[in-house]
Amino acid sequence: MDESIAPPVAPQRSLWSRFLYMLLAGVAMYLATWVLAFVAILQLALTAFAGGPNPRVQSFGASLGRYFGQLARFLTFDSEDAPFPFADWP
Repeated sequence: MDESIAPPVAPQRSLWSRFLYMLLAGVAMYLATWVLAFVAILQLALTAFAGGPNPRVQSFGASLGRYFGQLARFLTFDSEDAPFPFADWP
């Protein structure tokens, strides 16, 4: 009788811990969206009243964009690396 060997099944605990990380990452994405809106409005005001964009705010906006990318990759299972606050800020 020829029996095939089934591949090992990943433990459910790791899937549940990933689920919890994904919930936290979803909350982080929601909050980061509000931060992005504030930064965009701040940069608009600084550009209008100070004569140009603020380089520090530009730099923060760029790192916030990289953070959104990390969140998206983690939430879509493209990466196993959990984003900030479980890793360094991009």
